[in-house]
Amino acid sequence: MVGFKNRYMVVEVFLDPNKELPVDDPVILTQFNVSKAIRDSILVNFGECGLASSLGSFQVKYVNPITKLCIIRASREDCQKVWSAMTMVRSIGNCLVLFNVLDLSGEFIQL
Repeated sequence: MVGFKNRYMVVEVFLDPNKELPVDDPVILTQFNVSKAIRDSILVNFGECGLASSLGSFQVKYVNPITKLCIIRASREDCQKVWSAMTMVRSIGNCLVLFNVLDLSGEFIQL
């Protein structure tokens, strides 16, 4: 039996503090929004082949919109690619963001 080797990253998302968020268009961090931003960054920076290789185990496992913490799973081989793509993400929706990786682990972290 073969086990898949995954890495889990605990990531903090910083929203732009200088931007005045309008009431009718708030930026809500969801698993879909974070996943789409990272996938788009992988596609732009590493191309279709890089995106296809990293999508095998890439998943946003947990997002807390209040504390702005996320847990992201990636394969051991593509962990550096996903990490560097997160570094190059500049916006989610219309809001400027910055990703800060707090921890990298080889097994799932209980919060």
